[in-house]
Amino acid sequence: MPNIKSAKKRMVLSRKWAARNRHARTRIRTAVKKVLQTDDPGAAKALLSDAVSLLDRAGRKRLLHPNRVARIKSRLQNRINRLSAG
Repeated sequence: MPNIKSAKKRMVLSRKWAARNRHARTRIRTAVKKVLQTDDPGAAKALLSDAVSLLDRAGRKRLLHPNRVARIKSRLQNRINRLSAG
């Protein structure tokens, strides 16, 4: 346990931010899984827009690296394109 007041404050804030980041990452993973598990192209497109919104926000806030966000979005879009074509 820290003795210095500013270190105590940092510890509290760090836990708060970690919880917020954990919640956001969980929402992203869930949204991506829903897109991947859907076999209906129409439903997949609707789920994709939700996932892309969450991913873009995470990239802007540097919760995830922007290149990783772009890669995930690309893979999801490719999967939906294959569903629509097939």
